[in-house]
Amino acid sequence: MFSYILKRLLYAIPIALSVTLLSFMLVYLAPGDPLNAIAPADAPADVIAALKSAYGLDKPVPVQYGMWLARAVQGDLGTSIASGRQVVTEVMSAVSNTLLLAGIAGFIGVLFGCVLGALAGYWHGGWIDRIATFLSVIGVSVPHYWLGLVLTIIFSIWLGWFPAMGAGPGGSSEWLWDYEHIRHLILPAVTLAVIPMGIITRTVRALVADMLEQEFVIALRARGLSNRAIFRHIAKNTAPTVLAVAGLQIGYLMGGSILVETVFAWPGTGFLLNTAIFQRDMPLLQGTILVLCMFFVGLNLIVDILQPLLDPRMGR
Repeated sequence: MFSYILKRLLYAIPIALSVTLLSFMLVYLAPGDPLNAIAPADAPADVIAALKSAYGLDKPVPVQYGMWLARAVQGDLGTSIASGRQVVTEVMSAVSNTLLLAGIAGFIGVLFGCVLGALAGYWHGGWIDRIATFLSVIGVSVPHYWLGLVLTIIFSIWLGWFPAMGAGPGGSSEWLWDYEHIRHLILPAVTLAVIPMGIITRTVRALVADMLEQEFVIALRARGLSNRAIFRHIAKNTAPTVLAVAGLQIGYLMGGSILVETVFAWPGTGFLLNTAIFQRDMPLLQGTILVLCMFFVGLNLIVDILQPLLDPRMGR
């Protein structure tokens, strides 16, 4: 078990370094000059030179990467070109809001996906299976942003049940566990949960249906075990695969929420990424993508470590 965890940790190091390199190279892959966001087109050459020196753009690329990586390891992601504030401050504030949204959406998606998938797999071929399959296909086929707009029109404009924008009353970006803030969370969380719910439903359905035909399940039935006891054995054997799929889906929620957060003006990393792209704020864009990717790497590492705890055979 220890050697398995150590190997996973060692595998994560080159992945993390690759993520830092790709995040840094955004400055050179994006068209145009990021300094155009703060310097006019007719700025004198000495002003441009001073700005390049201030942001370290006058040094060779490998030197820039080394300096940027050293600062990033210490928690310094630079200064936003557009706002002049520390990138880490803006990113951490947005990350907390995205973690909240992705966590609630992930909980909804995993819970309903496992329930629907288990019911569909256990009674595969029946009307429950057909309904669950239909809902899962709809879930993975409907675009996030379109569903968000439809839910906003129905539940916010027509019915007036939920607010359409923001994370709290008056456009507040600070979260509080009260009735008004929860009302702002419901529509974006449901919108974001639809795709992982569909994917997990299809995964669990296939696993349960296949497991019911395994010889050990037939033997358990022959021994007279109850359906509840048999289902516990099935859940134990399907848990590692479901955990891996759920971990990936929650990671995708962190990075794939940009359109949902933009539709609902939710002050998270997706909304921050959208702002950084339109303002050509490369330090903010670099820092946000780096944090999101590191979260995804860390989440995959946690899932890899948890899987052998559910199935010891995987740690051999």
